[in-house]
Amino acid sequence: MAQALVIGSSGGIGSALCAALGGQGWQVTGLSRSEHGLDVTDEASVQQHLGALSGPFRRVIIATGALEIGGYTPEKALKHIEAPGMADQFALNTIGPALVMKHALRLLPRDEPAVMAALSARVGSIGDNRAGGWHSYRAAKAALNQIIRGAAIELGRSHKHAICVALHPGTVATEFTRKYLGRHPAVPPSEAAANLLRVIDGLTPAQTGRFFDWAGEEVAW
Repeated sequence: MAQALVIGSSGGIGSALCAALGGQGWQVTGLSRSEHGLDVTDEASVQQHLGALSGPFRRVIIATGALEIGGYTPEKALKHIEAPGMADQFALNTIGPALVMKHALRLLPRDEPAVMAALSARVGSIGDNRAGGWHSYRAAKAALNQIIRGAAIELGRSHKHAICVALHPGTVATEFTRKYLGRHPAVPPSEAAANLLRVIDGLTPAQTGRFFDWAGEEVAW
């Protein structure tokens, strides 16, 4: 039975991904902070938890992240930027996934198809930014996209059949987004998970290092 690893498995999308993968017949390993004590911002924690796994995992999905951390909310203007809040955004939304990728690399099969994907966000697109604001979150996700791009290039040298991508799940009705939905239509986590897995299953090695939304459409960097 093929194995899948979901980081952030206790979150709305993460738990839905675990359920959907299990329903497809994957043997799923989930790790999260609330259920397993994994702190992706602490490399010792990442090394401990991922070091205990043997794999190989043909799916590694990083579904961690937050809009609000430590009471800091998305900024409406430059004057609202605060250094601690921005640092926290980078720690969780950029450095955390980068550390996971670093320590998950050995868990990917070298000679079989595999996908490593991280949940990014359309607001992390520089080319698609027409509204401004949300500076720290946008910047952290844009930085994550760069990490994914670089990781894909590196994987292309060592894991010829591996794919590494950023994924935008769309607007999903979770605790993560509850305060920010407003009039925006949102899908339940189960639907978001099904959409994301459909995109992942349709990827080819030629698409590695790119950024796709829930419908499989490429998002501008």
